[in-house]
Amino acid sequence: MTSTAPGTLKVLIVDDHAVARHGISAYIDVLEDIVAVGQAVDGQDALEQLAALAVYGGLPDVVLLDLMMPRMDGTTALREIRRKYPEVKVVVLTSFGETERMNMVMQLGASGYLLKDAGAQEVAAAIRAAARDEVFIDTTMARKFTQIMSSPGVGVSSLTERERTVLQLVGTGKSNREIAKELQISERTARTHVSNVLGKLNLSSRTQAALLAVNVGLTAPTF
Repeated sequence: MTSTAPGTLKVLIVDDHAVARHGISAYIDVLEDIVAVGQAVDGQDALEQLAALAVYGGLPDVVLLDLMMPRMDGTTALREIRRKYPEVKVVVLTSFGETERMNMVMQLGASGYLLKDAGAQEVAAAIRAAARDEVFIDTTMARKFTQIMSSPGVGVSSLTERERTVLQLVGTGKSNREIAKELQISERTARTHVSNVLGKLNLSSRTQAALLAVNVGLTAPTF
């Protein structure tokens, strides 16, 4: 396996279309801080390569993952990657622009969602954000979500000061455990606060909460 410089982010590209794989690899090749360590043609191939990299070359920091592929699709691969290699972040790169599909994969543990017309800078930004444990959402998809969440029934005025702080921390991608540590409370209390925030704002996921935090100015955007 090819060695990489310390601090360089390693990426595995997973897409059944050779043109897409090679194009993404070409994007990455010009960057100094990111390197492609492999290309996989479907989810099964990705899992096999991850197993080999774990033994011989070190796991990648981020997997760029298409959703529609033969043999094993991206959704199934995402579940397996997050189950077997929780330290590996996954950024979905797809042609599907439905908010429902995005919400589903984010619930499964994806760290980012990009459409395939994303530019090289967006792809690089998503990889870097994922490596920092942040969520990166395609600008078009984020706009769709924030439009959905800007209805009169969705607002932060109903939140307590503590719940606003929790919403802000969710917006930065922090887990319940990290929120608990930040606020010096128990993880159970943090989980309760998050549930209360989602309930009061009529949201169904942490991803929606994170986007809302950006939309109302509680958190700086990473998309």
